[in-house]
Amino acid sequence: MKVLVLGAGGHGQVVADILRSQRAAGEPLSFNGYLDDRQGIRPDGNGTVLGAIHQWSSFSHDGIIVAIGDNATRKKQFDVLTTAGARFVTARHPSTTVASDVSIGTGSMLCAGVIINTQACIGANTIINTGASIDHHCRIGDHVHVAPGVRLGGNVEIGDGALVGIGAIVLPGTKVGAWATVGAGAVVTKDVAARTTVVGVPARVLTPMGR
Repeated sequence: MKVLVLGAGGHGQVVADILRSQRAAGEPLSFNGYLDDRQGIRPDGNGTVLGAIHQWSSFSHDGIIVAIGDNATRKKQFDVLTTAGARFVTARHPSTTVASDVSIGTGSMLCAGVIINTQACIGANTIINTGASIDHHCRIGDHVHVAPGVRLGGNVEIGDGALVGIGAIVLPGTKVGAWATVGAGAVVTKDVAARTTVVGVPARVLTPMGR
């Protein structure tokens, strides 16, 4: 199965490496190249930028992954491609540990060292980044980014489009609303409202300067 990676930046290169690792582990996937709208971008290592994102249907492929770190941008591209009838695949590094009853949405990315425990549900077009752990019965929405080293307790809910920053901890049974941001290293002890940014230990709402 030939896979196009949309986005040739840092995260795109991570996803390309995941695909290569999957192929080396015997899975029928192969990285077929990047698509990126930025002129002159040259990804490190192996891989060629074949053209712009809107040209995706011109290149040989069996599936697509939108490997763009920014959640809103990734959602926009995913929605456009979905409307156009694109087929998405999931990237899952061979070093992940995922319970057999976990549900993973189309087009999502599970990076090296990820652990996902029983009855968890991962939405579509979502990034579970390096070394993150998601405990039992968690519900992760679409277009989410769970950053490297995050720890989610059991029964946590993360709304669509939310970002949980590097090394953050979300205590069991806590809800993080849609398009909210949890700062790096924060410890979330109570629910976070939609489109709110929280930081610190324990996490508190970030108040803009001057207020």
